[in-house]
Amino acid sequence: MTTFIHDVLKDLQDSKANLSELTFVLPSKRAGLFLKHELPKVVKQTVFSPQIISIEEFVEELSQLKSVPNTELLFEFYNSYIELTKKENLDTFESFSKWAQILLQDFNEIDRYLIPQESIFNYLSAIQDLNHWSLEAHKTDFVKNYLAFWNKLYIYYKHFTEHLLNKKIGYQGLIYREAVENLEPYIQNNPKKQHVFLGFNALNTSEETIIQELLKNGLAKIYWDIDKVFLDNKKHDAALFTRQHKNNWNFFKTNPFNWITTNYATEKNISVFGIPKNIGQAKYIGSLLNTIQKENQSLQNTAVVLGDENLLVPVLNSIPSSINALNITMGFPLKSIPLSSLFEALFRLHKTYSSSFYYKDVKNIISHQFIRPIFYIENIDYASKLIETIDSNNLVYLNRERLKEIATKASHIVDLLFSSWDMSIETALSNCSKLILAIKNYLDVEKASNLLPLEYVFRFNELFNELTRLNSEYHHIKDISTLHGVYKELLSTETLDFQGEPLQGLQIMGMLESRVLDFDTVIISSVNEGVLPSGKSNNSFIPFDVKIENNLPTYKEKDAVYTYHFYRLLQRAKNVFILYNTEADVLTVGEKSRFITQLELEGIHHINQQILTPQVPIIEPTLNIVKKTKALQKQIIQLAQDGFSPSSLTNYIRNPIDFYYQKILKIKEHDDVEETVAANTLGTVVHNTLEDFYKPLLGMFLTVEIIKNLKSQIEEKVTFHFKNEYKEGDITKGKNLIIFEIAKRYVSNFLDLEIKDIKAGNDIKIIAIEADNTISINIPELNFPVKIKGKVDRVDECNGITRIIDYKTGSVQQNQVEIVNWEDLTTDYKKYSKSFQVLTYAYMMQLSKEIMLPVEAGIISFKNLSSGFLKFAKKDKAGSYAKKDTLITQEIIDEFSVQLKNLIIEICNPNIDFTEKEV
Repeated sequence: MTTFIHDVLKDLQDSKANLSELTFVLPSKRAGLFLKHELPKVVKQTVFSPQIISIEEFVEELSQLKSVPNTELLFEFYNSYIELTKKENLDTFESFSKWAQILLQDFNEIDRYLIPQESIFNYLSAIQDLNHWSLEAHKTDFVKNYLAFWNKLYIYYKHFTEHLLNKKIGYQGLIYREAVENLEPYIQNNPKKQHVFLGFNALNTSEETIIQELLKNGLAKIYWDIDKVFLDNKKHDAALFTRQHKNNWNFFKTNPFNWITTNYATEKNISVFGIPKNIGQAKYIGSLLNTIQKENQSLQNTAVVLGDENLLVPVLNSIPSSINALNITMGFPLKSIPLSSLFEALFRLHKTYSSSFYYKDVKNIISHQFIRPIFYIENIDYASKLIETIDSNNLVYLNRERLKEIATKASHIVDLLFSSWDMSIETALSNCSKLILAIKNYLDVEKASNLLPLEYVFRFNELFNELTRLNSEYHHIKDISTLHGVYKELLSTETLDFQGEPLQGLQIMGMLESRVLDFDTVIISSVNEGVLPSGKSNNSFIPFDVKIENNLPTYKEKDAVYTYHFYRLLQRAKNVFILYNTEADVLTVGEKSRFITQLELEGIHHINQQILTPQVPIIEPTLNIVKKTKALQKQIIQLAQDGFSPSSLTNYIRNPIDFYYQKILKIKEHDDVEETVAANTLGTVVHNTLEDFYKPLLGMFLTVEIIKNLKSQIEEKVTFHFKNEYKEGDITKGKNLIIFEIAKRYVSNFLDLEIKDIKAGNDIKIIAIEADNTISINIPELNFPVKIKGKVDRVDECNGITRIIDYKTGSVQQNQVEIVNWEDLTTDYKKYSKSFQVLTYAYMMQLSKEIMLPVEAGIISFKNLSSGFLKFAKKDKAGSYAKKDTLITQEIIDEFSVQLKNLIIEICNPNIDFTEKEV
């Protein structure tokens, strides 16, 4: 394949041009690098290299102005805005930046296209007046301010541009306009300097004026790269601009138009693949590269062109490891670097002034990969210590002093992260810079293994140095919110450049970086409507019809630019792979680009089209099974000797695998911070309060006076137990206050129930409260001792009948403590776990001879107190008319003991594995 650059150099050599004395002007710096690479292939003798510059560099040289970043332009523009606006009407810098960004773009377009400034701004002002309010006799202040804004546009422009010119700086449009102004003296001062313009397509009026004037004076040559197929088709947007130049430039009326090529119609292998999702495209690019490498052994003339540059990271992760030579023309966005998430979290934390911090924000920051290591001091991991203390003490909000109290020797790090920025920009920037230095000092210890993180830190140090400079020079940043906005603006424009082989191996680039370059094999991703081309967008104060009238570019011209770049990539390529996303994403509808449809309708090339779907393996869901090895059997025996609790046995009934995790592996749920009081905490508080109330009453008959005396202590006891269980959590407001009141209400309602029972003539005597029981049971089938242990909430005697009572703060219904078939007791957790639990308590107390049968056992449900004591009952059949036996006799205990022992035998049986139950 002969490239366009090679053809240009060959033509110049054939025309006896002295290449060393030429100035090559190209659309981009990257194209200049490839031109240097092609020179030795054309020139066989040693020569001085010609001057090779981009169009931006050439125009800057002409204008004698220096281009400055967009962020700094905003600060300069705000200076002008302050001078021209009354103090009472001033927008803050943050508000100003939102509309000033758009206005700067319009200034840029107006200047690049050499539009008479005063006339267009006056025209815009007149349009607004005419459209909306010219006929209204009495205009509101809002209307007056709105029209005043449009009337001031030219004043803003004039003051701002004069200010920039005085400082010898400018935005791109102003630089172009000044370049045109300086063109005549430049030509007079360089009467013999020859310029070669190559690879251009869409030119603004300034560029057209400069190039035409140089051509007219015999100081330039220009080489176009356009194919006959596009140029001859008047409706083909790939040649929209080139056609205009060819027809409208006076120079081409008497001079040849170089060049119209015929490369596009040559035979090509074009494949179009529809692939679900962006990640699917990235993965398929990796697969394609692997295939191409195996077939050609080289990727020297292969380019991956990303229509959506957000695909860079997924594509890099998908590149086969066998590809060694690689060049990435796009920088890695600084906002995608892990360090950016740290500063984003810090800005979020300090944006609103507060003396205390939300625990999730604190944990997020101290757990960050760049922060956690610097909390490791003198072999103590203070980050873990902080997290554990926050969780165990239920700290929902905590201040800097509390953090320093926990992380004593890391207090200087706590100060850097959590010292209040107090709306002070200097403090914020100083803390961020010191933090960067602290991270760097840690990374320096293992420098060899931390080269990439050190590069990250270096770039962020540069960014904050620039923020510090802007703040000290302009003094426009008045609050943290504005600082955050400026930080994000700078961050969005900064990239981390890759080091690669610029002229070797695989090339990964964006669409604009492909200008003037040619490749044998091209892979283009994200060829979707809304991406390529980008479609309609109107981020401008200038209406569409005004743009057309003044020959300013609209979305149609912008689409034509991408049409040219897309087709240019195809012109000399032999193998083309076009990928598009078939699925609707946030910003796209999964519609393939019109470019693909146009390729189909042209009928010039055969196009292989396929819809690809990833191979998704079908993973059959399988139940988790744990084999009972000899080691595991020993652990089960030890557990049996220590004692099974009723809750652990019901846990096994619910799901044996959960029993294995909790009782054998001792895996507990992590005690995270309870922002809202959890149900188990509420239950514990109620249980402990009742324990405090009734423990002193053991052996006593309850009276109305005793219970009324207890009611007066509810507030004190509930508060005490909440503080004990909920640690430093706040129960004074919000949902927690409601739950605190619910706990008091539960206790109060229970005591009211007791009073009601006593007044009804029931004699209630307290026998035991929170009684611990551990008993040994004899199971002949097992050759080791087995114990059962548990704690009964309450045992009392009501009218001579012993009652075993279990408190439940949740809702329990009568049918949940009734049973028909004994076999169901150990198989259906949902229906019979409550019955199993109370029967186990009765069985344990009977064996330990603490009670004499018959007894009653059951539940008191605090959410169903109106039902009173819910007694266990054995029913002779299902249904509401079944006979119920609520007394637990020896017969009941014997029947239950059979089920209990069978369950324990199953748990201990080495031949029955722990098998997960289907949920």
